[in-house]
Amino acid sequence: MILLTNYSILKKLLPVLLVLLSGCELMKEKVDLVIVNAKVYTVDDSFSEAQAFAVQDGKFIAVGTTDEIRDVYTSDQLIDADGRAITPGLIDAHCHFYGLGLTQQIVDLVGTTSFKEVLERVRAFHTANPKSFVRGRGWDQNDWEIKEFPTKAQLDTIFPDIPVALERVDGHAYLVNQKALDMAGIDWSTKVEGGEIVKLWKNGFSGITGILVDNPMTLIDSIMPLPSLEDNIKALKDAERISLNHGLTTVNDAGLSRSTIELIDSLQQAGELSIRVYAMVSNNKEDVDYFINKGPIKTDRLNVRSIKVYGDGALGSRGAALKEEYSDLPGHFGAMITPVEDIEALAEKLALSEYQMNTHAIGDSANIAVLRAYKKVLQGKSDRRWKIEHAQVLTEGDFDYFEDGIIPSVQPTHATSDMYWAEDRLGERVKGAYAYKTLLNKAGTIALGTDFPVENVSPFLTFYAAVARMDTSGYPKGGFQMDEALSREEALKGMTIWAAYSNFEEDEKGSIEAGKFADFVIYDKDMMTVPVEEIPTIRAEQTFISGIVR
Repeated sequence: MILLTNYSILKKLLPVLLVLLSGCELMKEKVDLVIVNAKVYTVDDSFSEAQAFAVQDGKFIAVGTTDEIRDVYTSDQLIDADGRAITPGLIDAHCHFYGLGLTQQIVDLVGTTSFKEVLERVRAFHTANPKSFVRGRGWDQNDWEIKEFPTKAQLDTIFPDIPVALERVDGHAYLVNQKALDMAGIDWSTKVEGGEIVKLWKNGFSGITGILVDNPMTLIDSIMPLPSLEDNIKALKDAERISLNHGLTTVNDAGLSRSTIELIDSLQQAGELSIRVYAMVSNNKEDVDYFINKGPIKTDRLNVRSIKVYGDGALGSRGAALKEEYSDLPGHFGAMITPVEDIEALAEKLALSEYQMNTHAIGDSANIAVLRAYKKVLQGKSDRRWKIEHAQVLTEGDFDYFEDGIIPSVQPTHATSDMYWAEDRLGERVKGAYAYKTLLNKAGTIALGTDFPVENVSPFLTFYAAVARMDTSGYPKGGFQMDEALSREEALKGMTIWAAYSNFEEDEKGSIEAGKFADFVIYDKDMMTVPVEEIPTIRAEQTFISGIVR
Protein backbone atom coordinates (compact mmCIF):
# COMPACT_ATOMS: atom_id res chain seq x y z
CA MET A 1 0.00 0.00 0.00
CA ILE A 2 2.86 2.38 0.83
CA LEU A 3 4.58 1.68 -2.49
CA LEU A 4 1.38 2.42 -4.33
CA THR A 5 0.92 5.63 -2.41
CA ASN A 6 4.48 6.79 -3.19
CA TYR A 7 3.99 5.91 -6.82
CA SER A 8 0.74 7.87 -6.92
CA ILE A 9 2.44 10.91 -5.38
CA LEU A 10 5.34 10.64 -7.81
CA LYS A 11 2.94 10.37 -10.71
CA LYS A 12 1.19 13.53 -9.60
CA LEU A 13 4.45 15.40 -9.07
CA LEU A 14 6.06 14.35 -12.36
CA PRO A 15 4.42 17.08 -14.49
CA VAL A 16 5.47 19.66 -11.90
CA LEU A 17 9.08 18.39 -11.93
CA LEU A 18 9.15 18.50 -15.72
CA VAL A 19 7.93 22.08 -15.70
CA LEU A 20 10.58 23.02 -13.13
CA LEU A 21 13.33 21.34 -15.15
CA SER A 22 12.09 23.02 -18.30
CA GLY A 23 12.11 26.33 -16.47
CA CYS A 24 15.73 25.79 -15.44
CA GLU A 25 16.65 25.15 -19.07
CA LEU A 26 14.77 28.25 -20.16
CA MET A 27 16.70 30.26 -17.58
CA LYS A 28 19.94 29.35 -19.34
CA GLU A 29 21.33 31.63 -22.02
CA LYS A 30 20.94 30.15 -25.48
CA VAL A 31 24.04 30.56 -27.64
CA ASP A 32 25.27 29.50 -31.06
CA LEU A 33 27.72 26.82 -29.90
CA VAL A 34 28.83 25.08 -26.74
CA ILE A 35 31.91 22.84 -26.49
CA VAL A 36 32.25 20.60 -23.41
CA ASN A 37 34.50 17.82 -22.10
CA ALA A 38 37.57 19.09 -23.94
CA LYS A 39 41.17 19.73 -22.99
CA VAL A 40 41.34 23.39 -23.93
CA TYR A 41 44.71 25.09 -24.11
CA THR A 42 43.53 28.68 -23.81
CA VAL A 43 47.00 30.24 -24.35
CA ASP A 44 45.96 33.09 -22.09
CA ASP A 45 48.48 35.00 -19.98
CA SER A 46 48.86 32.11 -17.52
CA PHE A 47 48.62 29.41 -20.22
CA SER A 48 45.66 27.96 -18.33
CA GLU A 49 43.62 24.94 -19.33
CA ALA A 50 39.83 24.74 -19.48
CA GLN A 51 37.22 22.12 -20.34
CA ALA A 52 34.52 24.06 -22.11
CA PHE A 53 33.47 27.32 -23.72
CA ALA A 54 30.47 29.05 -25.25
CA VAL A 55 30.31 30.93 -28.54
CA GLN A 56 27.87 33.61 -29.65
CA ASP A 57 27.96 35.81 -32.77
CA GLY A 58 31.34 34.43 -33.81
CA LYS A 59 33.13 35.14 -30.51
CA PHE A 60 33.95 33.33 -27.31
CA ILE A 61 31.70 34.61 -24.52
CA ALA A 62 32.69 32.31 -21.67
CA VAL A 63 35.44 29.79 -20.90
CA GLY A 64 35.50 27.41 -17.93
CA THR A 65 34.76 23.92 -16.69
CA THR A 66 32.13 21.73 -18.30
CA ASP A 67 29.79 22.19 -15.31
CA GLU A 68 30.27 25.97 -15.28
CA ILE A 69 29.43 26.32 -18.95
CA ARG A 70 26.54 23.85 -18.89
CA ASP A 71 25.00 25.53 -15.85
CA VAL A 72 24.73 28.84 -17.67
CA TYR A 73 24.51 28.12 -21.40
CA THR A 74 22.49 25.95 -23.74
CA SER A 75 22.74 25.50 -27.49
CA ASP A 76 21.22 23.55 -30.34
CA GLN A 77 24.83 22.88 -31.33
CA LEU A 78 26.53 21.21 -28.38
CA ILE A 79 29.76 19.32 -29.08
CA ASP A 80 31.11 16.81 -26.58
CA ALA A 81 34.83 16.77 -27.37
CA ASP A 82 35.32 13.53 -25.45
CA GLY A 83 38.60 14.74 -23.94
CA ARG A 84 40.22 15.82 -27.20
CA ALA A 85 42.67 18.71 -27.29
CA ILE A 86 41.61 22.15 -28.52
CA THR A 87 43.84 25.15 -29.16
CA PRO A 88 43.23 28.60 -30.57
CA GLY A 89 43.16 28.72 -34.36
CA LEU A 90 46.69 28.36 -35.70
CA ILE A 91 48.41 31.30 -37.37
CA ASP A 92 51.10 30.86 -40.02
CA ALA A 93 53.23 33.95 -39.44
CA HIS A 94 55.07 33.73 -42.76
CA CYS A 95 53.82 31.92 -45.83
CA HIS A 96 52.91 32.46 -49.46
CA PHE A 97 49.20 31.66 -49.40
CA TYR A 98 48.40 32.87 -52.90
CA GLY A 99 51.60 31.28 -54.16
CA LEU A 100 50.56 27.93 -52.69
CA GLY A 101 47.35 28.10 -54.69
CA LEU A 102 49.18 28.91 -57.90
CA THR A 103 51.54 25.96 -57.43
CA GLN A 104 48.55 23.63 -57.66
CA GLN A 105 48.35 24.65 -61.32
CA ILE A 106 51.98 23.90 -62.31
CA VAL A 107 54.43 20.97 -62.17
CA ASP A 108 55.12 19.82 -58.61
CA LEU A 109 58.85 19.16 -58.26
CA VAL A 110 58.98 18.86 -54.47
CA GLY A 111 60.74 15.71 -53.31
CA THR A 112 62.53 14.96 -56.56
CA THR A 113 65.70 12.98 -55.87
CA SER A 114 67.50 13.67 -59.14
CA PHE A 115 67.44 16.01 -62.10
CA LYS A 116 66.32 13.04 -64.18
CA GLU A 117 63.17 12.83 -62.06
CA VAL A 118 62.60 16.57 -62.55
CA LEU A 119 62.69 16.12 -66.32
CA GLU A 120 60.37 13.11 -66.14
CA ARG A 121 57.77 15.04 -64.12
CA VAL A 122 57.95 18.06 -66.42
CA ARG A 123 57.54 15.93 -69.54
CA ALA A 124 54.60 13.97 -68.06
CA PHE A 125 52.85 17.14 -66.86
CA HIS A 126 53.18 18.85 -70.23
CA THR A 127 51.89 15.77 -72.04
CA ALA A 128 48.77 15.76 -69.85
CA ASN A 129 48.41 19.58 -69.71
CA PRO A 130 49.84 21.18 -72.86
CA LYS A 131 50.81 24.80 -72.15
CA SER A 132 52.38 27.60 -74.14
CA PHE A 133 54.69 28.25 -71.18
CA VAL A 134 55.77 25.36 -68.94
CA ARG A 135 56.22 26.16 -65.25
CA GLY A 136 57.22 24.08 -62.26
CA ARG A 137 58.39 24.56 -58.70
CA GLY A 138 60.06 22.64 -55.89
CA TRP A 139 63.41 21.20 -57.04
CA ASP A 140 66.35 21.28 -54.65
CA GLN A 141 69.76 20.16 -55.82
CA ASN A 142 70.77 19.56 -52.21
CA ASP A 143 68.43 16.53 -52.21
CA TRP A 144 70.19 14.95 -55.21
CA GLU A 145 73.20 12.66 -55.32
CA ILE A 146 74.97 15.27 -57.47
CA LYS A 147 74.47 18.40 -55.37
CA GLU A 148 75.16 20.91 -58.12
CA PHE A 149 72.92 23.26 -60.05
CA PRO A 150 71.64 21.58 -63.24
CA THR A 151 72.00 23.15 -66.68
CA LYS A 152 69.45 23.81 -69.39
CA ALA A 153 70.99 21.40 -71.95
CA GLN A 154 68.43 18.61 -71.58
CA LEU A 155 65.53 21.06 -71.32
CA ASP A 156 66.63 22.55 -74.64
CA THR A 157 66.47 19.11 -76.24
CA ILE A 158 63.04 18.23 -74.82
CA PHE A 159 61.50 21.71 -75.27
CA PRO A 160 63.27 23.47 -78.13
CA ASP A 161 60.31 25.71 -79.00
CA ILE A 162 58.36 26.12 -75.73
CA PRO A 163 59.67 28.31 -72.89
CA VAL A 164 60.24 26.50 -69.59
CA ALA A 165 60.88 27.99 -66.14
CA LEU A 166 61.41 25.67 -63.17
CA GLU A 167 61.56 27.43 -59.79
CA ARG A 168 63.81 26.21 -57.00
CA VAL A 169 62.03 25.19 -53.79
CA ASP A 170 63.05 28.40 -51.99
CA GLY A 171 61.69 30.64 -54.74
CA HIS A 172 65.09 32.26 -55.21
CA ALA A 173 66.30 30.59 -58.42
CA TYR A 174 64.97 29.51 -61.81
CA LEU A 175 66.21 26.91 -64.23
CA VAL A 176 65.07 28.07 -67.67
CA ASN A 177 65.64 26.80 -71.20
CA GLN A 178 67.10 28.67 -74.16
CA LYS A 179 63.68 29.57 -75.54
CA ALA A 180 62.83 31.39 -72.31
CA LEU A 181 66.23 33.13 -72.29
CA ASP A 182 65.70 34.30 -75.88
CA MET A 183 62.19 35.60 -75.16
CA ALA A 184 63.50 37.50 -72.11
CA GLY A 185 66.48 38.91 -74.02
CA ILE A 186 69.01 37.32 -71.70
CA ASP A 187 72.44 36.64 -73.17
CA TRP A 188 76.10 36.63 -72.17
CA SER A 189 76.22 40.41 -71.84
CA THR A 190 73.08 40.80 -69.68
CA LYS A 191 73.81 42.28 -66.27
CA VAL A 192 71.37 42.55 -63.36
CA GLU A 193 72.30 43.80 -59.88
CA GLY A 194 71.23 41.78 -56.87
CA GLY A 195 71.64 38.22 -58.06
CA GLU A 196 73.40 36.08 -60.62
CA ILE A 197 73.07 34.74 -64.14
CA VAL A 198 75.09 31.57 -63.60
CA LYS A 199 77.72 30.73 -66.20
CA LEU A 200 79.83 27.61 -66.48
CA TRP A 201 82.98 26.43 -68.22
CA LYS A 202 83.34 22.74 -67.48
CA ASN A 203 81.98 19.27 -68.16
CA GLY A 204 81.67 20.04 -71.83
CA PHE A 205 79.39 23.01 -71.16
CA SER A 206 80.31 26.59 -71.86
CA GLY A 207 78.01 29.55 -71.48
CA ILE A 208 74.82 30.50 -69.62
CA THR A 209 73.58 27.49 -67.65
CA GLY A 210 69.96 28.55 -67.45
CA ILE A 211 70.19 29.13 -63.68
CA LEU A 212 69.05 32.61 -62.63
CA VAL A 213 69.38 33.56 -58.96
CA ASP A 214 67.18 36.28 -57.43
CA ASN A 215 66.80 39.58 -59.35
CA PRO A 216 67.51 38.19 -62.86
CA MET A 217 64.41 36.05 -62.35
CA THR A 218 62.27 39.15 -62.89
CA LEU A 219 63.31 39.16 -66.56
CA ILE A 220 61.63 35.76 -66.91
CA ASP A 221 58.63 36.87 -64.85
CA SER A 222 58.03 39.67 -67.35
CA ILE A 223 57.45 37.20 -70.21
CA MET A 224 55.27 34.71 -68.34
CA PRO A 225 51.55 34.67 -69.20
CA LEU A 226 49.57 36.29 -66.40
CA PRO A 227 47.02 34.05 -64.65
CA SER A 228 43.40 34.80 -65.50
CA LEU A 229 40.88 36.01 -62.92
CA GLU A 230 39.49 32.47 -62.82
CA ASP A 231 43.00 31.11 -62.20
CA ASN A 232 43.52 33.55 -59.33
CA ILE A 233 40.19 32.76 -57.68
CA LYS A 234 40.86 29.05 -57.96
CA ALA A 235 44.34 29.54 -56.50
CA LEU A 236 43.00 31.37 -53.45
CA LYS A 237 40.26 28.81 -52.84
CA ASP A 238 42.67 25.90 -53.27
CA ALA A 239 45.08 27.51 -50.80
CA GLU A 240 42.27 28.05 -48.31
CA ARG A 241 41.13 24.44 -48.54
CA ILE A 242 44.65 23.15 -47.90
CA SER A 243 45.26 25.61 -45.05
CA LEU A 244 41.99 24.88 -43.25
CA ASN A 245 42.64 21.15 -43.47
CA HIS A 246 45.79 21.80 -41.44
CA GLY A 247 44.14 23.91 -38.73
CA LEU A 248 45.22 27.30 -40.02
CA THR A 249 42.72 30.09 -39.41
CA THR A 250 44.99 33.06 -40.17
CA VAL A 251 47.78 33.24 -42.75
CA ASN A 252 50.40 35.96 -43.11
CA ASP A 253 51.04 36.21 -46.85
CA ALA A 254 54.56 37.54 -47.27
CA GLY A 255 54.23 39.66 -50.39
CA LEU A 256 51.06 40.46 -52.31
CA SER A 257 50.20 42.93 -55.05
CA ARG A 258 47.41 45.44 -54.67
CA SER A 259 45.26 43.56 -57.19
CA THR A 260 45.57 40.26 -55.29
CA ILE A 261 44.83 41.94 -51.95
CA GLU A 262 41.72 43.53 -53.43
CA LEU A 263 40.63 40.16 -54.86
CA ILE A 264 41.04 38.53 -51.45
CA ASP A 265 38.97 41.32 -49.88
CA SER A 266 36.19 40.95 -52.45
CA LEU A 267 36.03 37.17 -51.98
CA GLN A 268 35.95 37.54 -48.21
CA GLN A 269 33.22 40.19 -48.38
CA ALA A 270 31.17 37.92 -50.67
CA GLY A 271 31.51 35.02 -48.24
CA GLU A 272 33.57 32.97 -50.69
CA LEU A 273 36.77 33.03 -48.63
CA SER A 274 36.65 32.40 -44.88
CA ILE A 275 40.28 32.33 -43.82
CA ARG A 276 41.76 35.45 -42.25
CA VAL A 277 44.68 37.05 -44.11
CA TYR A 278 47.40 39.33 -42.81
CA ALA A 279 48.61 40.75 -46.11
CA MET A 280 52.13 42.11 -46.50
CA VAL A 281 52.27 44.46 -49.49
CA SER A 282 55.01 43.61 -51.98
CA ASN A 283 57.70 46.26 -52.16
CA ASN A 284 56.99 48.01 -55.43
CA LYS A 285 56.74 51.79 -55.33
CA GLU A 286 53.29 52.14 -56.85
CA ASP A 287 51.61 49.73 -54.44
CA VAL A 288 53.59 50.93 -51.42
CA ASP A 289 52.62 54.55 -52.06
CA TYR A 290 48.98 53.59 -52.62
CA PHE A 291 48.65 51.77 -49.30
CA ILE A 292 50.67 54.29 -47.28
CA ASN A 293 48.43 57.08 -48.54
CA LYS A 294 45.32 55.01 -47.86
CA GLY A 295 46.44 53.96 -44.40
CA PRO A 296 45.96 50.57 -42.76
CA ILE A 297 43.00 48.49 -43.96
CA LYS A 298 41.29 46.35 -41.35
CA THR A 299 38.24 44.11 -41.55
CA ASP A 300 37.39 41.02 -39.50
CA ARG A 301 39.18 38.88 -42.10
CA LEU A 302 41.76 41.14 -43.76
CA ASN A 303 44.55 43.22 -42.25
CA VAL A 304 46.79 45.35 -44.47
CA ARG A 305 49.37 47.35 -42.54
CA SER A 306 52.80 45.99 -43.51
CA ILE A 307 55.29 46.07 -46.37
CA LYS A 308 57.33 42.98 -47.34
CA VAL A 309 60.91 43.69 -48.41
CA TYR A 310 63.52 41.26 -49.72
CA GLY A 311 66.91 41.91 -48.14
CA ASP A 312 68.95 39.10 -49.66
CA GLY A 313 68.51 35.70 -51.29
CA ALA A 314 68.43 32.17 -49.85
CA LEU A 315 71.16 30.03 -48.34
CA GLY A 316 70.36 26.96 -50.43
CA SER A 317 71.00 28.80 -53.69
CA ARG A 318 73.95 30.70 -52.15
CA GLY A 319 72.12 33.98 -52.55
CA ALA A 320 72.08 34.83 -48.83
CA ALA A 321 74.36 37.80 -48.14
CA LEU A 322 77.19 36.78 -45.79
CA LYS A 323 79.81 38.90 -44.07
CA GLU A 324 82.50 36.38 -45.02
CA GLU A 325 82.71 34.17 -48.09
CA TYR A 326 80.80 30.92 -48.36
CA SER A 327 82.73 28.05 -46.82
CA ASP A 328 81.96 25.85 -49.83
CA LEU A 329 82.46 28.53 -52.51
CA PRO A 330 85.53 30.72 -51.95
CA GLY A 331 85.19 34.28 -53.14
CA HIS A 332 81.37 34.17 -53.10
CA PHE A 333 79.43 36.25 -50.56
CA GLY A 334 75.85 36.10 -51.86
CA ALA A 335 74.05 39.35 -52.62
CA MET A 336 71.52 41.88 -51.44
CA ILE A 337 68.36 41.83 -53.54
CA THR A 338 67.42 45.28 -52.30
CA PRO A 339 70.46 47.57 -51.94
CA VAL A 340 71.19 48.68 -48.38
CA GLU A 341 70.64 52.35 -49.26
CA ASP A 342 67.18 51.49 -50.62
CA ILE A 343 66.32 49.55 -47.44
CA GLU A 344 67.38 52.54 -45.36
CA ALA A 345 65.35 54.96 -47.48
CA LEU A 346 62.24 52.78 -47.30
CA ALA A 347 62.67 52.37 -43.54
CA GLU A 348 62.70 56.16 -43.15
CA LYS A 349 59.56 56.42 -45.29
CA LEU A 350 57.67 53.71 -43.40
CA ALA A 351 58.70 55.05 -40.01
CA LEU A 352 56.66 58.15 -40.82
CA SER A 353 53.60 56.02 -41.64
CA GLU A 354 51.52 53.50 -39.67
CA TYR A 355 52.93 50.64 -41.72
CA GLN A 356 55.10 47.86 -40.40
CA MET A 357 58.30 46.89 -42.22
CA ASN A 358 58.86 43.14 -42.58
CA THR A 359 62.18 42.34 -44.20
CA HIS A 360 63.48 39.00 -45.46
CA ALA A 361 67.02 38.56 -44.11
CA ILE A 362 68.85 35.24 -44.30
CA GLY A 363 72.60 35.92 -44.19
CA ASP A 364 74.41 37.63 -41.33
CA SER A 365 75.35 40.56 -43.57
CA ALA A 366 71.73 41.12 -44.59
CA ASN A 367 70.48 40.79 -41.02
CA ILE A 368 72.83 43.40 -39.58
CA ALA A 369 72.13 45.81 -42.47
CA VAL A 370 68.38 45.59 -41.85
CA LEU A 371 68.67 45.71 -38.07
CA ARG A 372 70.80 48.86 -38.26
CA ALA A 373 68.31 50.48 -40.63
CA TYR A 374 65.47 49.66 -38.22
CA LYS A 375 67.35 50.96 -35.19
CA LYS A 376 68.21 54.24 -36.87
CA VAL A 377 64.65 55.20 -37.85
CA LEU A 378 62.74 53.73 -34.89
CA GLN A 379 64.59 55.59 -32.14
CA GLY A 380 62.01 57.34 -30.02
CA LYS A 381 59.11 55.39 -31.58
CA SER A 382 57.34 52.77 -29.50
CA ASP A 383 55.35 49.64 -30.32
CA ARG A 384 56.12 49.50 -34.04
CA ARG A 385 56.65 45.71 -34.07
CA TRP A 386 58.79 45.65 -37.20
CA LYS A 387 59.87 42.14 -38.14
CA ILE A 388 62.88 40.34 -39.48
CA GLU A 389 61.50 37.54 -41.64
CA HIS A 390 63.70 34.42 -41.26
CA ALA A 391 66.50 35.95 -39.12
CA GLN A 392 68.37 32.85 -40.21
CA VAL A 393 72.08 33.53 -39.70
CA LEU A 394 73.36 36.06 -37.16
CA THR A 395 76.70 36.70 -35.51
CA GLU A 396 77.19 37.16 -31.79
CA GLY A 397 76.34 40.69 -30.75
CA ASP A 398 73.85 41.23 -33.58
CA PHE A 399 71.18 39.33 -31.61
CA ASP A 400 71.10 42.26 -29.17
CA TYR A 401 69.23 44.41 -31.72
CA PHE A 402 66.12 42.30 -31.08
CA GLU A 403 65.95 43.70 -27.55
CA ASP A 404 64.65 46.96 -29.03
CA GLY A 405 61.18 45.68 -29.98
CA ILE A 406 62.11 43.98 -33.26
CA ILE A 407 60.23 40.69 -33.74
CA PRO A 408 61.91 37.61 -35.22
CA SER A 409 59.53 35.79 -37.57
CA VAL A 410 61.07 32.37 -38.20
CA GLN A 411 60.27 29.04 -39.84
CA PRO A 412 61.50 26.06 -37.79
CA THR A 413 61.29 23.59 -40.68
CA HIS A 414 64.00 25.61 -42.44
CA ALA A 415 66.38 24.36 -39.76
CA THR A 416 65.49 20.72 -40.32
CA SER A 417 65.51 21.10 -44.12
CA ASP A 418 68.88 22.87 -44.18
CA MET A 419 70.74 21.04 -41.40
CA TYR A 420 72.22 18.45 -43.79
CA TRP A 421 74.25 21.07 -45.69
CA ALA A 422 74.10 24.31 -43.67
CA GLU A 423 77.50 23.73 -42.10
CA ASP A 424 78.99 23.23 -45.58
CA ARG A 425 77.80 26.72 -46.50
CA LEU A 426 78.62 28.41 -43.19
CA GLY A 427 81.35 26.51 -41.38
CA GLU A 428 81.61 27.66 -37.75
CA ARG A 429 78.97 30.32 -38.42
CA VAL A 430 76.30 27.61 -38.26
CA LYS A 431 76.36 28.04 -34.46
CA GLY A 432 74.56 31.36 -34.94
CA ALA A 433 72.04 29.97 -37.41
CA TYR A 434 68.43 28.90 -36.73
CA ALA A 435 68.93 30.25 -33.20
CA TYR A 436 65.29 30.38 -32.15
CA LYS A 437 65.77 30.17 -28.38
CA THR A 438 68.37 32.94 -28.44
CA LEU A 439 66.07 35.10 -30.57
CA LEU A 440 63.16 34.47 -28.18
CA ASN A 441 65.28 35.31 -25.15
CA LYS A 442 66.38 38.59 -26.74
CA ALA A 443 63.03 39.65 -28.24
CA GLY A 444 60.68 38.22 -25.61
CA THR A 445 58.45 36.91 -28.37
CA ILE A 446 58.84 34.93 -31.58
CA ALA A 447 56.41 34.33 -34.45
CA LEU A 448 56.43 30.94 -36.17
CA GLY A 449 55.50 30.09 -39.74
CA THR A 450 56.35 27.67 -42.53
CA ASP A 451 57.17 29.76 -45.62
CA PHE A 452 54.95 27.37 -47.58
CA PRO A 453 55.11 26.32 -50.39
CA VAL A 454 58.87 26.46 -49.75
CA GLU A 455 58.15 24.02 -46.90
CA ASN A 456 55.20 21.73 -46.18
CA VAL A 457 52.00 23.50 -45.09
CA SER A 458 51.66 21.40 -41.93
CA PRO A 459 51.91 23.45 -38.72
CA PHE A 460 52.55 20.18 -36.90
CA LEU A 461 55.86 19.86 -38.74
CA THR A 462 56.58 23.44 -37.64
CA PHE A 463 55.82 22.49 -34.03
CA TYR A 464 57.89 19.31 -34.29
CA ALA A 465 60.88 21.07 -35.84
CA ALA A 466 60.74 23.79 -33.17
CA VAL A 467 60.78 21.39 -30.21
CA ALA A 468 62.57 18.29 -31.55
CA ARG A 469 64.82 19.81 -34.25
CA MET A 470 64.89 16.48 -36.08
CA ASP A 471 63.52 15.26 -39.38
CA THR A 472 60.64 12.80 -39.40
CA SER A 473 63.05 9.86 -39.51
CA GLY A 474 64.50 10.95 -36.15
CA TYR A 475 67.71 12.39 -37.57
CA PRO A 476 69.92 13.60 -36.03
CA LYS A 477 69.65 11.60 -32.84
CA GLY A 478 69.23 14.04 -30.01
CA GLY A 479 68.31 16.89 -32.34
CA PHE A 480 70.13 19.60 -34.30
CA GLN A 481 71.67 22.28 -32.05
CA MET A 482 69.16 21.48 -29.31
CA ASP A 483 70.17 24.42 -27.14
CA GLU A 484 68.14 26.46 -29.65
CA ALA A 485 64.98 24.32 -29.37
CA LEU A 486 61.73 25.82 -28.08
CA SER A 487 59.52 24.25 -25.42
CA ARG A 488 56.09 23.01 -26.47
CA GLU A 489 54.45 25.94 -24.70
CA GLU A 490 56.72 28.40 -26.51
CA ALA A 491 56.06 26.74 -29.86
CA LEU A 492 52.29 26.88 -29.40
CA LYS A 493 52.51 30.53 -28.38
CA GLY A 494 54.59 31.22 -31.47
CA MET A 495 51.82 29.78 -33.63
CA THR A 496 48.99 31.59 -31.80
CA ILE A 497 49.25 34.54 -29.41
CA TRP A 498 52.77 35.70 -30.35
CA ALA A 499 51.96 35.48 -34.06
CA ALA A 500 48.78 37.48 -33.35
CA TYR A 501 50.83 40.03 -31.41
CA SER A 502 53.23 40.39 -34.33
CA ASN A 503 50.19 41.34 -36.43
CA PHE A 504 48.78 43.83 -33.86
CA GLU A 505 45.88 41.39 -33.42
CA GLU A 506 46.44 39.99 -29.92
CA ASP A 507 43.22 41.59 -28.64
CA GLU A 508 41.07 39.69 -31.14
CA LYS A 509 42.74 36.31 -31.69
CA GLY A 510 45.56 34.03 -30.61
CA SER A 511 43.94 32.73 -27.40
CA ILE A 512 40.62 31.28 -26.26
CA GLU A 513 39.25 34.09 -24.12
CA ALA A 514 35.92 35.87 -23.86
CA GLY A 515 35.59 38.63 -26.44
CA LYS A 516 37.95 37.15 -29.02
CA PHE A 517 37.06 35.59 -32.36
CA ALA A 518 35.96 31.97 -31.92
CA ASP A 519 38.78 30.57 -34.04
CA PHE A 520 39.86 27.17 -32.72
CA VAL A 521 40.94 23.67 -33.73
CA ILE A 522 39.97 20.21 -32.46
CA TYR A 523 42.73 17.59 -32.83
CA ASP A 524 42.93 13.83 -32.95
CA LYS A 525 46.01 13.91 -30.66
CA ASP A 526 47.28 16.31 -28.03
CA MET A 527 50.43 18.04 -29.33
CA MET A 528 51.35 19.09 -25.80
CA THR A 529 51.54 15.56 -24.39
CA VAL A 530 51.99 12.96 -27.16
CA PRO A 531 55.43 11.38 -27.60
CA VAL A 532 57.49 13.79 -29.66
CA GLU A 533 57.80 11.37 -32.58
CA GLU A 534 53.99 11.36 -32.98
CA ILE A 535 53.69 15.13 -33.42
CA PRO A 536 54.09 15.07 -37.24
CA THR A 537 51.14 12.66 -37.52
CA ILE A 538 48.66 14.90 -35.70
CA ARG A 539 45.56 15.85 -37.66
CA ALA A 540 43.24 18.82 -37.36
CA GLU A 541 39.88 17.06 -37.14
CA GLN A 542 37.83 20.25 -37.25
CA THR A 543 38.82 23.86 -37.88
CA PHE A 544 36.47 26.63 -36.73
CA ILE A 545 36.50 30.28 -37.80
CA SER A 546 34.06 32.55 -35.96
CA GLY A 547 32.53 29.47 -34.35
CA ILE A 548 31.67 27.82 -37.67
CA VAL A 549 33.40 24.66 -38.83
CA ARG A 550 35.13 25.26 -42.16
